[in-house]
Amino acid sequence: MKKLFALSAMTVMLAACQGAGTDEDPIKVGYIGPLTGDAAAYGVDTLNGARMKIDEINAAGGIDGRMIELIAEDGRCTGSDAASAAQKLIHIDNVVAIVGGQCSGETLAVAPIAEAAEVVVISPVSSSPDVTDAGDFIFRDYPSDALKTTAMAQYFGEQEYGKVAAISENTDFCIAFRDALKGALAEDAVTFDQVDEPGSKDYRTTLTRMQESELDVFFPNGQTPATAAAMVQQYREFGFEQPIVSHDVLDTEAFVEAAGEAAEGVITISVPAVSSDTDFGKKYIAEFGDAQSGLAFVAHAYDAAGVLAQAFKAVGTEGPAVRDYLYKMNGYKGIVGKFTFNEDGDVVGIPYVLRQVQDGVFTEIDKIELK
Repeated sequence: MKKLFALSAMTVMLAACQGAGTDEDPIKVGYIGPLTGDAAAYGVDTLNGARMKIDEINAAGGIDGRMIELIAEDGRCTGSDAASAAQKLIHIDNVVAIVGGQCSGETLAVAPIAEAAEVVVISPVSSSPDVTDAGDFIFRDYPSDALKTTAMAQYFGEQEYGKVAAISENTDFCIAFRDALKGALAEDAVTFDQVDEPGSKDYRTTLTRMQESELDVFFPNGQTPATAAAMVQQYREFGFEQPIVSHDVLDTEAFVEAAGEAAEGVITISVPAVSSDTDFGKKYIAEFGDAQSGLAFVAHAYDAAGVLAQAFKAVGTEGPAVRDYLYKMNGYKGIVGKFTFNEDGDVVGIPYVLRQVQDGVFTEIDKIELK
């Protein structure tokens, strides 16, 4: 396991036969994610994904006859809001587990609170490498950017993109991704490296400076589809013709809609998409409408709730027992594929693909086999 119980804790408590409460009480599960603000598309989709799975479990009789109650809090994609949400969920609502955070800054802020309370947290979306060391009770079923940046650096090498220009939003996720990518590239590969304030929508001054640099590829590193779209639109307005490659923050309908024609040709390194033509996709759309960020994010939240329920069914809802089960389980067969967790609580088994905007729609163009 990754570390001693040193950090404080944020909780997800799902009460099964051994958990808090009586056999008649509902099992309370927390959710933390951005339900308002620029990142709300992720929050709405992941909340609906977790809710969809919990509704299915309840319809099938719950956990040994006990229903699951999902309690959602708005983390607003900020550490302070997520920490407040975790305190409420753990110490007032008495949840037994938490699905969240979604933004990496949320998860990192929640982690010490959950650690102290010995409550298991599973994030469906957080990908910052820093989450790996966040605590012994902190898991995620979404892969770390430590691998994604390796995949990106490998792709840049294959395309002979030796000069990389980057604009990064000053958030936990973006800075961690930037640092990991720089570590994966040659020392002098990043020829322009600018960090701008969170939520900025005007990058013209930065792009004016970037015109003085040599570049083969542009890496727009935004926390939300809205900020990434502003980077891409203004990059195009300045007349840059070099290709654009980024991470899966951009791999959403929200980004394509916000960026408009400027989105055409943008490439992302992402987890595999989930098609709306699958049984899962059809059911989700029938219940909640089209996904705002993407069905892949919905599916990761659905699977996070599902793997927690599997653990509660097997060992009850006491935090240490759930933690130990997740570390040792042979695998969970979910919508995103079969996966396990390593000794750091990071997911194992989720691959990467290249996706590109073609005629206004993200389309998978290749798979990435890490070398």
